[in-house]
Amino acid sequence: MMFRLVKKTLVLAPILLAISFRYPFTHPYVVLLALVLVLVLITTGFGHSLHYMLPRKRNSEGGLLLQQDLHHPDPPDNDHPSPPSSLPLVSQHSNNPSQGYDVPVSGGGGSSNPTAAVSAPMGLAGEPNPVDIDEDLHSRQLAVYGRETMRRLFASNVLVSGMQGLGAEIAKNLILAGVKSVTLHDEGVVELWDLSSNFIFSEDDVGKNRALVSKPKLQDLNNAVVVSSLTTKLAKEQLSNFQAVVFTDIDLEKAIEFDDFCHTHQPPISFIKAEIRGLFGSVFCDFGPEFTVIDVDGEDPHTGIIASISNDNPALVSCVDDERLEFQDGDLVVFSEVHGMTELNDGKPRRIKNARPYSFILEEDTSGYNTYERGGIVTQVKLPKVLKFKLLKDALKDPGDFLLSDFSKFDRPPLLHLAFQALDKFLRDFGRYPVAGSENDAQSLISIATVMNDRTGDAKLEDINPKLLRHFAFGSRAILNPMAAMFGGIVGQEVVKACSGKFHPLFQFFYFDSLESLPTEIEDLSDFRPLNSRYDAQISVFGSKLQRKLEDARVFLVGSGALGCEFLKNLALMGVSCGHQGKLTVTDDDVIEKSNLSRQFLFRDWNIGQAKSTVAALAAKSINPHLNVEALQNRVGPETENVFDDDFWEKLNSVVNALDNVNARLYVDQRCLYFQKPLLESGTLGAKCNTQMVIPHLTENYGASRDPPEKQAPMCTVHSFPHNIDHCLTWARSEFEGLLEKTPAEVNAYLSNPSDYTKLMIKAGDAQARDTLEHVLECLDRERCENIEDCIAWARLRFEDYFANRVKQLIYTFPENATTSTGAPFWSAPKRFPHPLQFSASDPAHLHFVMSASILRAETFGISVPDWVKDFGKLALAVDEIIVPDFKPKKDVKIVTDEKATSLSSASVDDEAVIHVLIARLEQCRKNLTPGFRMKPIQFEKDDDTNYHMDLIAALANMRARNYSIPEVDKLKAKFIAGRIIPAIATSTAMATGLVCLELYKVVDGRHRLEDYRNTFANLALPLFSMAEPVPPKVIKHRDMSWTVWDRWVIKNNPTLRELLKWLQEKGLNAYSISCGSCLLFNSMFPKHKERMEKKVVDIAREVARLEVPHYRRHVDVVVACEDEEDNDVDVPMVSVYFR
Repeated sequence: MMFRLVKKTLVLAPILLAISFRYPFTHPYVVLLALVLVLVLITTGFGHSLHYMLPRKRNSEGGLLLQQDLHHPDPPDNDHPSPPSSLPLVSQHSNNPSQGYDVPVSGGGGSSNPTAAVSAPMGLAGEPNPVDIDEDLHSRQLAVYGRETMRRLFASNVLVSGMQGLGAEIAKNLILAGVKSVTLHDEGVVELWDLSSNFIFSEDDVGKNRALVSKPKLQDLNNAVVVSSLTTKLAKEQLSNFQAVVFTDIDLEKAIEFDDFCHTHQPPISFIKAEIRGLFGSVFCDFGPEFTVIDVDGEDPHTGIIASISNDNPALVSCVDDERLEFQDGDLVVFSEVHGMTELNDGKPRRIKNARPYSFILEEDTSGYNTYERGGIVTQVKLPKVLKFKLLKDALKDPGDFLLSDFSKFDRPPLLHLAFQALDKFLRDFGRYPVAGSENDAQSLISIATVMNDRTGDAKLEDINPKLLRHFAFGSRAILNPMAAMFGGIVGQEVVKACSGKFHPLFQFFYFDSLESLPTEIEDLSDFRPLNSRYDAQISVFGSKLQRKLEDARVFLVGSGALGCEFLKNLALMGVSCGHQGKLTVTDDDVIEKSNLSRQFLFRDWNIGQAKSTVAALAAKSINPHLNVEALQNRVGPETENVFDDDFWEKLNSVVNALDNVNARLYVDQRCLYFQKPLLESGTLGAKCNTQMVIPHLTENYGASRDPPEKQAPMCTVHSFPHNIDHCLTWARSEFEGLLEKTPAEVNAYLSNPSDYTKLMIKAGDAQARDTLEHVLECLDRERCENIEDCIAWARLRFEDYFANRVKQLIYTFPENATTSTGAPFWSAPKRFPHPLQFSASDPAHLHFVMSASILRAETFGISVPDWVKDFGKLALAVDEIIVPDFKPKKDVKIVTDEKATSLSSASVDDEAVIHVLIARLEQCRKNLTPGFRMKPIQFEKDDDTNYHMDLIAALANMRARNYSIPEVDKLKAKFIAGRIIPAIATSTAMATGLVCLELYKVVDGRHRLEDYRNTFANLALPLFSMAEPVPPKVIKHRDMSWTVWDRWVIKNNPTLRELLKWLQEKGLNAYSISCGSCLLFNSMFPKHKERMEKKVVDIAREVARLEVPHYRRHVDVVVACEDEEDNDVDVPMVSVYFR
């Protein structure tokens, strides 16, 4: 392209120069010729070449945003990795009608109509080269999808038709995910009715086209995505411009026409029809006659470490009991690194059966193979899956198996399949939706459904449930925000699947209802009449009485991150806390970071560094100006009980958790338990999400059941015997923190107050104190750096120590033929025999370690880093000059092999003497330091790719992996593991919050039974939806009394200890222990405690527990351990002793 441009320019250049020498530059001839040159360049590709020359960015950091050349759309993106044929990146069709676009849609490679009404796009489409992924922005999403899927998304063009609540949610999730372009289609205008579900619209937008209003506000979410609008009637030929099309407001006849076109298109276009009608929703997917799923579940292939393989037909394979195997019968596996039975190392996939936790049967005759000796890894093989989708017109008649979400409603999907078709017929017949509260309209819909059911033949339903159809009719015009959020997450994920082949698509119908969310008692049908308010759609389903309860609710939202942003949006649209008595309090002590922007959609790049809660609250207020919200920056915990005091908790109606750690959840759970407040809990992990309802006296509390703690690798495994990359990365982060954070901090602690520091070390007098002093002394003496050359030398010697000398010492102590005390080979699975590395300046990985280590070492010593250190050629020359001492193994080195050991430091009888020697040497070193010398400890920060933290950790881990023949990982994968990054995507977050808000209707109503509530686990990757009623609390019975964890006993009138014991005895309980906090107020085994009998309980608490009772609190809480008359322990509720 550039060559052609230069060539065309050179043709005219001599003429222009010749004339310019004869005439001045202002002469008309020169001006005219210059204009001709410009026209030639424009018509022959200058505009397109300019596209190549000017800077382009996919991230949201700004940059030039150029009008795309209408006459010369960009060529197909050939540099992207090609997906299977069923996953087209570029459509090859052109010359399609596109009137009504405000930017040209050429995402499929088709040319745009140059006469269409065009405005400047807000991003660049059709980039000719692969786009770098902004890992700072998309790190959490990359942890779910991986680079390949992200690149496919970046090349995908999507149409979203219907910009009411559901369409807005779908578009939001896709724009946050980072597809190439999203075209918003809607011929209708904003109505006040839409404000119940659409976070984009305001009252000022009423009467304007929905798509045009939506475009600029959705564009703000991600400037790397081209967002355009289409406001005229859609022709099926225009669908050729897209890889996936979504319709949220379309009649069946038109949907069938469009689906036929998409299904038979070459390549096929993924077609999704989604619909929300009040508390009912449906999704239909058709991804073409043959769609290839590259990765059905997104999980890493399961692996196992082999312990033995029999010479049998079939063969029994046993694995070490380090971790349970996750294989299933019928899986394909491959073997590697097997010693002895090397025939299995050929890379051929083999099928297994009889999968057990630590063994499986290999469907192969190994009787003629060599005898298994040792070692070996078995790895699951994940194969692509081809799905054959039916056309919509065929699936309507023969839907196949429905995707179930609630097994208590197993008969519901066929009924809803009929109901949605009946509603379509109603719309065709009457030209409108049934009116909320109209019995006549409801009966008409029921009649249509009855006739349609009678014509279905063998598929006829025995009961069409008129009561359910009546509710369906009443709410059929309404799009509720919680339903839009939930289905926006589901459909958004289906689009990602369609564009990438990542995860298993929904096949093909999904129906859902939340009829249990309706108020338990509906007194008057007039309650459903619209009030000409922004909540009319919601009122048409729930009535104005519940709407008033929502507006007057006092809600506490804990957290304003990804979940919190979605909740704030949902609550604002629902009208929660928007009345005169309502109040929403949101708190979060965190600030906005760049990595938040791909999911936490209320934030923009200019908000980075600002308080999350403040920004989120202001954004929510802009969605609904009536929202009464207060934003706080306090962590919720024992230390802030002066902020969130008794009065605060007692005034609440409900609490919504939007937290990302278990400890905070447990604390809020205990507060809700204590103050008897409903808690709506949720969480996400990648494509998975879960919700849990904690309702006073109906359900168990959040802390009643906990996941088992994650299994930690033994210390000796991490430090000497790693067998996977996780072990290497755990070790690498530990070394990073020790070298660059802990030791410099210890140096500063010593230099700040040498006398006190040395006294503490002498008092400790143990191996840990000795090791700490040795590290401090190394920093200030032998390994002190004064210039960059010292830092490079230090890094080079560290390489030799870590990856050569330590390994040489290990295999000297435990040679390859070493045996255990029982005679078994020492180097048996899961241990891997290591090999020392030979440093080579020609190996980029070796130099990368030296570079990152020396740069960070220089930072700790305050040494400036010249640019040549980052030049591998110059760095290699500096490294070659470093003298590396020869290694001499030591005979008396003790290497910890006990998996139960908690420390690598071995105690010695002369630790105290060594500590005194080290302190004396430190004193000598301190005298040689410049006055005021301090080191700069480096705190690990994973989300800054320019600070070399992850460079060093990845280098440490990968060099160690080479020692032990473990597959290496790139820096991004290392960041996920070492940085303990929690995978997160917008779709699962949106779904979780939608589900919670459907439960909030029940909580606010306040009269629902246990069986009406739902806890949910969902995995959008499979997809899997599992809903069930919550578990009731455990009931404890004693005599004629019963209680649960929700109960609290109260004793008033400021009792003495004796009076409290007597009060319990009257209940048939003998108290043998009473505690307050962590302090024991009374124990029957301690004679001295009987001296406290006549004291007031509150006085004992103040004296013994040092309890400071706030002025606003009138009681103290004590935990009592009791026995019944038969000496059986009885768990009793917490006892509140009132003294005021």
